[in-house]
Amino acid sequence: MATPIHRNGSLSAVSLQGFVLVGFGGGAETKALLFAVFLALYVVTVLGNITTIVVITLDALLLSPMSFFLKNLSFVDLCYSSVIAPKAMAIFLSSSKVISFAGCATQFFFFSLLVTTEGFLLAVMAYDRFMAICSPLRYPVTMCPMTCARLVLGTYCGGCLNSIVQTSLTFQLPFCSSNRIDHFYCDVPPLLQLACANTTLNELVMFGICGLIIVSTTLVVLISYGYITATILQMRSGSGRHKVFSTCGSHMTAVSLFYGTVFVMYAQPGAVASMEQGKVVSVFYTLVIPMLNPLIYSLRNKDVKDALRRLGQRHSLMKEGGQ
Repeated sequence: MATPIHRNGSLSAVSLQGFVLVGFGGGAETKALLFAVFLALYVVTVLGNITTIVVITLDALLLSPMSFFLKNLSFVDLCYSSVIAPKAMAIFLSSSKVISFAGCATQFFFFSLLVTTEGFLLAVMAYDRFMAICSPLRYPVTMCPMTCARLVLGTYCGGCLNSIVQTSLTFQLPFCSSNRIDHFYCDVPPLLQLACANTTLNELVMFGICGLIIVSTTLVVLISYGYITATILQMRSGSGRHKVFSTCGSHMTAVSLFYGTVFVMYAQPGAVASMEQGKVVSVFYTLVIPMLNPLIYSLRNKDVKDALRRLGQRHSLMKEGGQ
């Protein structure tokens, strides 16, 4: 659909019906390479997270709070990478890079909801590890199924609230300077660059809310793992200390990658202006981190590895029985 142009070259805010996702620069070879990289990352992400969900769902012995949280983390990772990756791959290969106004708002809403939910969920998982290691006797009572369900529901509610605020503030702006989004998906920083109105309030809200979420969840994570570290150091068993340190160290790596990239993108002054840097950073928390999480959390979890082994043995027995 054609978009009327004013004499000064700007787009009509009223008639703007869609955006163009610029994506990454480069020729056909660069775009083909990016498509291959995104496809590989997305396929591994989908397979890893679906495997985690299926294993936890089918194995009756995986009823711990951590298994419940891992299942939800895999679901969130699967969804928010799926919100971004297919459209990004489509614009790498297609000459038409258009996304409708409604499609852009929908993509942004679900991405914002899911990425915020993941931030809260990682904090909940850190708290769960704190209770399991530092208060093992109280753990079954404190982290009962009802409490776990409420904590997970709270993460989704927090994500939904942030998404509603960010989406409503962003898409009520008049976009009339251009319809070309300098990114591979719809996000706040590149959209604010297209607005022909004062975006100070939007930037303050983005920095304020994202900063508050990141600071609060990071404090929960740091305090939880601080107590965990102190408890581990008091253990008499050297092998036990090494095992718990190894697991917690990998968890902290995943959390640091997630919060660090989100902070660079949203919670620092000047983040809106650095789009080239933002595109590279965005690849990490939209595709790389959802791909790594099943490896870091599930394959380093003894219960999940045992469940995979049991499912493999069950499949082998069924196969032998069918012959």
